[in-house]
Amino acid sequence: MTTSTDVRTRDGRVLRAHDGGDALTADPVVTVLWHHGSPQTGAPLAPVLDAAVSRGIRLLSYGRPSYGGSTPNPGRDVASAAADVAAIADALDVGRFAVVGASGGGPHALACAALLPSRVTAVVALAGIAPFDADGLDWYAGMADTGAVRAAAEGGRGAREAFEETAEFEPSSFNDADYAALDARWSALGADVGVAAAQGPAGLGGLVDDDVAFTTPWGFDVSDIRVPTLVVQGGDDRVVPLAHGRWLADHLPNGEAWWRHHDGHIGVLDAIPAAFDWILENAAPR
Repeated sequence: MTTSTDVRTRDGRVLRAHDGGDALTADPVVTVLWHHGSPQTGAPLAPVLDAAVSRGIRLLSYGRPSYGGSTPNPGRDVASAAADVAAIADALDVGRFAVVGASGGGPHALACAALLPSRVTAVVALAGIAPFDADGLDWYAGMADTGAVRAAAEGGRGAREAFEETAEFEPSSFNDADYAALDARWSALGADVGVAAAQGPAGLGGLVDDDVAFTTPWGFDVSDIRVPTLVVQGGDDRVVPLAHGRWLADHLPNGEAWWRHHDGHIGVLDAIPAAFDWILENAAPR
């Protein structure tokens, strides 16, 4: 059973947090805080929660600002996730925890690892993007659709908001296996994206702010991350190409990489159970 809590930040905002702990995880081996993709509500997805509970992991998640009941925070950078997560952990009486981020959640999970070194025990980034100013990386290469992030990078929040008014999903962003996964084992992901989008400007404001944050300075350096770090990337990912994962792996001092060469942006999520096993093996004691 998942419980939801509204956590008040020091600057007066509200963050909608979710706690997947239940009788099976009353004394968790480790606590994991999940960072959702863009756009989603932040509510735990059934396949992620099931993989956690079956391993005795307490799963926490939350909606980033403007998502899923969380207060907007226009102008936020990626680094701001660390203070928000610290507020949630404090409110839920959690001292140390691992972080996992998928897609747009990846950079935010890395921010927590870099900026909360005394609390974060391990980090996993699945299909996560590299910094926009990543040296030597052709950032857009291999992306099926670059319109949204180009608008954010070239015109800031105003241009990104204007782009969203007529934005349409590019079908080639997913491969056939991605679509099959969304119809079956990852249907909960598609449903949650639909809920976020149905919230209109409130829900999609988070997507706009994410894209602006991704294409401006993140507010930390990934080379500062010292905890065990796992990068998982699909070789057929047309949303966040494999080169992003390779760059991250090359610049993380304590990084490990799993390349899933036939996976796309959705299929790579099938690595989550194994990634949770990796956390259990590599996270520092709680």
